[in-house]
Amino acid sequence: MDPVKDYLTINKASWNNKVRFHLESDFYDVNGFINGASSLNNIELNLLGDVAGKRILHLQCHFGQDSISLARMGAQVTGIDLSDKAIEAANDLAAKTHTKAEARFICCDLYDLPHHLNETFDIVFTSYGTIGWLPDLDRWASVIATFLKPGGIFVFAEFHPVVWMFDDEFDKIGYSYFNTGPIAETDTGTYADRNADLYQEYIMWNHGTAEVLGSLIRHGLKLTSFEEFDYSPYNCFRHAVEVAPKKFCIQHLGNKIPMVFALTAVRTAKSA
Repeated sequence: MDPVKDYLTINKASWNNKVRFHLESDFYDVNGFINGASSLNNIELNLLGDVAGKRILHLQCHFGQDSISLARMGAQVTGIDLSDKAIEAANDLAAKTHTKAEARFICCDLYDLPHHLNETFDIVFTSYGTIGWLPDLDRWASVIATFLKPGGIFVFAEFHPVVWMFDDEFDKIGYSYFNTGPIAETDTGTYADRNADLYQEYIMWNHGTAEVLGSLIRHGLKLTSFEEFDYSPYNCFRHAVEVAPKKFCIQHLGNKIPMVFALTAVRTAKSA
């Protein structure tokens, strides 16, 4: 079996294996979240604005913390994710936070979503560590355009492609900035718990900025904002240090590299 051809099976198993460790981790602080903490960061909050009364589609939602945070802000949210274990946990978390009426969840591959959902939304949202799991950003942008109503807004925050050029220790350039094909590797632990008893395969793709923006433009989305940030709001990389509350940089690189980018785009009346 060619592992690249079966990337969905490999990555689904990888994420299913992570869920238990993530639920128990300090990184996700599920108890604090149940008691009212929001999982959203200022970067995306500033772009989302007032979401009360908005219908939001949250792509690659993991176990639903951001979806539920949006629901707590007054939105009606639909979260989707490939991992059935994550969606099971999302539904459980929605029950524990009394948001089941405002946050619903669908388990499916992102590209297959048009076979599971037939609605349009005011906002499509996705963030942090999402597009690297997708081989084809044209198909990604097509899904976004399909589910945004005319005039609807796409809100996207993601780790900067420069970050993914480095090896895990941030000592040297280990990967191409550009999408030169699948990156098939194995790893131990998880970003939320480096000591987790996990050893698993995964397959990812790097996507440069032009690939991201070009895919959206080709599918009828008009860029309305684009920003780059010299920090990550998450302590999820090796050798990261907190330089300000919820702002993490790679210790020996400081603010010399972009860590995150964020954008908004509006779906025009005519979409590819």
